[in-house]
Amino acid sequence: MPESLISLKDVCVHIGAKVALHDVNLNLVSGEIVTIVGPNGSGKSTMLRTLVGAITPTAGTITRRPNLRIGYVPQKLHIDPTLPLTVRRFLSLPRRVSNAVATRALEEAGAGDLIARQMTDLSGGQFQRVLLARALLNDPHILILDEATQGLDQPGSADFYAQIAQVREAHGCAVLMVSHELHVVMAASDRVICLNGHICCEGAPETVVSAPEYRALFGSGTHGALALYRHEHSHTHDDSCAHDHDHSAEERT
Repeated sequence: MPESLISLKDVCVHIGAKVALHDVNLNLVSGEIVTIVGPNGSGKSTMLRTLVGAITPTAGTITRRPNLRIGYVPQKLHIDPTLPLTVRRFLSLPRRVSNAVATRALEEAGAGDLIARQMTDLSGGQFQRVLLARALLNDPHILILDEATQGLDQPGSADFYAQIAQVREAHGCAVLMVSHELHVVMAASDRVICLNGHICCEGAPETVVSAPEYRALFGSGTHGALALYRHEHSHTHDDSCAHDHDHSAEERT
């Protein structure tokens, strides 16, 4: 039985006078890849910040595994182009790690040959793989990616998410992703959560893309693209699509 890592029960989050999230229930278990999709302002970033503890819910409860370790790959990270900073030094900020730990993390991220390179000389795809390596340094129970492939082309995104699948297999960690690249990201997922202030639909990718709640937000055009990228799994999923059409949350996150 997979271990429950973090769960949200009836969570609501207010940002000022606006409701960013309401009545959210979520359980994330080890070994699964979960993608959160939703339009701009649907509360995706708010949910991530709530999960990592940066935001305290207005209502509801969050239960975390004791000593839960989270690795985070941000959407982007700005480094002063005039700053001389190698990949090896970057991985030791703010806490120094050994050469063995840094090398292993880079290899797991598919960036083993970049250790001596300057951060400012990396391509977009290489930079994101180094950020992935940094997130793997503490052997996380949950790996969170927030629009981690924004700016990469489609093949680059597909390669990056293939690497994420290998990381999941190697570590047995849960992976929680947020992205607008619906066809590529959903193809790499075990479970998809469609968010628009609340969870309006969730389940296996094939289930969600056929749900009226999903099609109301994104249309039906991603269904064919999904078939091109979907890989086979050897296990089954419990699918559920809620029939709640209240898409009133307008908080931009």
